[in-house]
Amino acid sequence: MRVLVTGGAGFLGSFLVERLEGRGDEVVVPRRADYDLTRWDDAERLFASARPELVFHLAAEVGGIGANRANPGRYWFSNLMMGAHVLELSRLCGVSKLVVAGTVCAYPKFTPTPFSEDDLWNGYPEETNAPYGVAKKSILVGAQAYREQYGLNAIYLLPANLYGPRDNFDLESSHVVPALIRKFLAGGDRVVLWGDGSPTREFLYVEDAADALLLAASQYSGAGPLNIGTGTETGIGELAELVKELTGFAGEIVWDTTMPNGQPRRRLDTTRAAELLGWRAGTSLREGLERTIAWYLAEASVHAGR
Repeated sequence: MRVLVTGGAGFLGSFLVERLEGRGDEVVVPRRADYDLTRWDDAERLFASARPELVFHLAAEVGGIGANRANPGRYWFSNLMMGAHVLELSRLCGVSKLVVAGTVCAYPKFTPTPFSEDDLWNGYPEETNAPYGVAKKSILVGAQAYREQYGLNAIYLLPANLYGPRDNFDLESSHVVPALIRKFLAGGDRVVLWGDGSPTREFLYVEDAADALLLAASQYSGAGPLNIGTGTETGIGELAELVKELTGFAGEIVWDTTMPNGQPRRRLDTTRAAELLGWRAGTSLREGLERTIAWYLAEASVHAGR
């Protein structure tokens, strides 16, 4: 098939592209320097060139709590416009299927755990990432509307917090796992972390997520969103201690309680994915962290040798 993967050069996208090419698909991976998907003209030009049969929309403006606090307007606008353009052009170009990656940030701040897909509209997202979460959730509304009016086969997946090799390790914009790895490997007597360590998160290894996307593209055509995760809840304090152990950091962890915690708890109900796809995540958190740390150290060694 001719497959377009927006965000295909990014973290999750790069693993998905490898799998698509491995099965013989002709994959188009747009570069942001060539196509700004927040602009209609660029997005239209991309679809005209790619002529896709299948589209994975993974491109996003995204980051951790600090990046969300610094860029609420940008994150809202960019994610909303990219999603709207991909939906409309998928319709105009007769795409056979559109797979949209949503975000766990779309869930209400105080969603009962585990998060069921039926809870998605029962409140407002956590404040620090609400502009991003609301923008991404509106694409679900668009996908369902386009399905109803135009018959567009658009599906919407809600992955847990992703981590793994090729992640973003920039401390200004990274998520919690790469930030912890980089801080602990930097050494020193102490590492300062935001909040108090009490929130929980669910972490999904990136290659498991890529497998789920591929499976959903072939086996799921429902209108409702679908959670993709491990179903395992891990405290941020517990995560920090595990990364400390795996990196060999011998110093002290200091919690800066003047900084925000973010959403109090996150854990997905993955029953539907298991029932509809026969899919379950296969990588434990410890194993995934070990692989991620090894990759980061290898990359750091390569860059140091240049």
